[in-house]
Amino acid sequence: MNFASDNWAGATPEVMAALARHNEGYSPAYGGDPLSLSVKEQFSELFEREVEVWFTATGTASNSLGLAALSRPGGVVFCGEDAHVHTDESGATEFQSGGMKLLPVASPLGLIDPRALATALGKHAPGGRSVPVALSLTNATEWGTVYPVAQVAELATIARDGGLKVHMDGARFGNAVAALDVTPAELTWKAGVDLLSFGATKNGCWAAEAIVVFTPGLLGDFEPRRQRAGHTFSKARFVAAQFEGYLEDGNWLRRAGHANAMSDRLRAGIRASGMARLGWENSANEVFAVISKAALARVRAAGGAAHEWPSEGLAADETLVRLVTSWATTEADVDGFLGLL
Repeated sequence: MNFASDNWAGATPEVMAALARHNEGYSPAYGGDPLSLSVKEQFSELFEREVEVWFTATGTASNSLGLAALSRPGGVVFCGEDAHVHTDESGATEFQSGGMKLLPVASPLGLIDPRALATALGKHAPGGRSVPVALSLTNATEWGTVYPVAQVAELATIARDGGLKVHMDGARFGNAVAALDVTPAELTWKAGVDLLSFGATKNGCWAAEAIVVFTPGLLGDFEPRRQRAGHTFSKARFVAAQFEGYLEDGNWLRRAGHANAMSDRLRAGIRASGMARLGWENSANEVFAVISKAALARVRAAGGAAHEWPSEGLAADETLVRLVTSWATTEADVDGFLGLL
């Protein structure tokens, strides 16, 4: 009953098999190996166009280095109030960019309000001392909600009209694609996204992240920037191997779909329990529920894990918990938790 985070789950069998498969023998270093080149071609096939791919070890590196490559003096990046780039990355974008400013925009349930974005952009007129550079969207969001294609396109249009590039933090991109039942292309470049932080670690890789650039060359001379940040892998084939196992036969979507289905099972059980209630409705692999503190104590006593979440307006004996499902979550895990409610 471990719902602490999808980061707590291990790597999938297909990812581990791919790592073992490519462990034998010698292969060129620093991304010049045949496997790395092959996997980058897989990304182009996945997104239905030629893309540029840069491997990194963490989502924070993908987000901060990708945005930093767009930086200009006085640059401003617009993002959601609770976006990971703003609240959880220790100023990485500001640091890597040499001082760009992150400007949070009203984002109810994690989804940026289009009118709020237009208003914020209006306060940074062309020719001013601040220079609007990018919009960063998170899909799926930190609230477990998902931007549908039309909403991504609406925000991207506002951004482009304001001269911005559009970045998507896809730490849980697989969960968003699976929840919407759309293609990766439809949710990104076809909707106006310029670059994507393609996350795989949360969904069953060991440590595999990538920056996917939909217009090759957009990030300029990116290699020395990645090298200076310490994210150029010498044995890049092991990152590529993870992506091979992750992407082959649609494993990434199957695993994300399973995690979403386990969250759906949790949500249904919580609605029906009479002993708890959902904090809000969502469709990805994070569930936010109001439960009694006694129930949480029972879960923890049984060896389960779930994080309490900041909240207001609850009764003294209640708490808000975040329950994150993963590729490894079982129906028994979910039913065991529901039973303890």
